[in-house]
Amino acid sequence: MSAVIEGAVKALGNKISSFDSTAKFVIEGEGAIMIDAGGVRAGDEPAEVTLTASRDTFEGILNGDVNPTMAYMTGKLKIDGSLTDAMKLGAALS
Repeated sequence: MSAVIEGAVKALGNKISSFDSTAKFVIEGEGAIMIDAGGVRAGDEPAEVTLTASRDTFEGILNGDVNPTMAYMTGKLKIDGSLTDAMKLGAALS
């Protein structure tokens, strides 16, 4: 597991303790992170929603410098699957 994924798991874990669906964050060139009822962990499993972004965009979303909705609208964040779950996750991260 890359240091980026390790750090992202820790940062997401501090913001979200669990999620009532399954979500996957794919950080391009680094790996993937799963979020579900069990919490946050490194992994690349099927999910209800998959969010894909660069490392810079992902870090910006986590630290509040990048608005997830604007990142999606400008193509910096790609969403595959349930938009409802993506919006719930965005709210949890805000």
